[in-house]
Amino acid sequence: MTTIDTRTVDLTDDVLEGFRARAAIADRDNSYFHEDLAILREAGYLTATVPAHHGGGGWDLARFAAAQRRLARFAPATALGMCMHHYWVGTAVELDRFGDTSSNWIFGAVTSGAVFAAGHAERGNDAPVVMSTSTATRDGGGYRFSGRKMFGSNGPVWNYLGVHALDASDPEAPQIVHGFVERTAPGVTVIETWDTLGMRPSQSHDTLLDGAFVPDARIARILPAGADSDLFLAAMNIWALSLISHVYLGIADRAVELAVHHASTKTSVAIPRGTYAHNPMVQHQIAEMVIELDGASATATQLINDWTAGLDLGAWWGVRIAAAKWRAVEAAKRVVDIALDVSGGSGMFRSSELERLYRDVRCGGFHPANDALTHEMVGKTALGIDPAGPRW
Repeated sequence: MTTIDTRTVDLTDDVLEGFRARAAIADRDNSYFHEDLAILREAGYLTATVPAHHGGGGWDLARFAAAQRRLARFAPATALGMCMHHYWVGTAVELDRFGDTSSNWIFGAVTSGAVFAAGHAERGNDAPVVMSTSTATRDGGGYRFSGRKMFGSNGPVWNYLGVHALDASDPEAPQIVHGFVERTAPGVTVIETWDTLGMRPSQSHDTLLDGAFVPDARIARILPAGADSDLFLAAMNIWALSLISHVYLGIADRAVELAVHHASTKTSVAIPRGTYAHNPMVQHQIAEMVIELDGASATATQLINDWTAGLDLGAWWGVRIAAAKWRAVEAAKRVVDIALDVSGGSGMFRSSELERLYRDVRCGGFHPANDALTHEMVGKTALGIDPAGPRW
């Protein structure tokens, strides 16, 4: 297939400044980033990670992660919504790279205009993806999915929702079924629940599944409950958590920019040389931000490089992926907190971009793996204990 460049928009800083302005409005109004999506679509951003021979941009994980970090500097929730779309494309990319073409249908769907979203989060399930409180029942040439999914980014616009559910038809060998529900399928209801602290424009609504049918062609994997070693899951995790990490690193980038600008322009009668930039404590704060961000960036970059190079880490891959995401989010939180210290009371006002970034960055801890699960995985693996094993 010959790839034709149909882009009519370049995502210059001037264009992305419009994203930043709309991000503040969408946050205030609790609305979706429809205009951003239209511009990104015109720019070829939604198909950027589709392989070139399938009609896309052919961007690899490293290139797209960097693009996500840049986008997040201007519109964090827009970037987050793009994570949830592209990590499914990336999963198909990794499978195809290893000769598994079972998910290649995703490439055609995306180049035809489809938007993807993630339907993994469930109440009462702190072992995401490998366990489920939803059910999958075999029915003819596919499965029927029932349950309630949370945090479905791109809630107003997604066409396919990646979901997983438990098939317990054999109690001795329960299985997790992974598939893609089409929005128009009977039994699919998007419930508008999204009124949150931060990342409001992502509009990550709940989705109620009531016997929604997924044909075998869109069943990606059927794995033993609790199993976490399949390539499908590894590919999903490396793309999802790497892209999410870079969104929060992008928020931190912007917080550093704002803090530096503030320190360089705010004056004080107690500083003869003029601006806060000459206050040794402010210099120390700015240095802390840069050092914190630099370390987290190096960890996130090394993770992607090791994956791309095919490094054999065995059971440590899951640990490295979760730990890198945790480090990125915690570093971003600290950077934004210090930026608020530098800005002083002006950062408290709703008109302040830092006020919004402070709320947006708090959402990072709710993406899997959360603080508790990350430390459980790291600790168990270091101690030689099965991370999926019992908690006693």
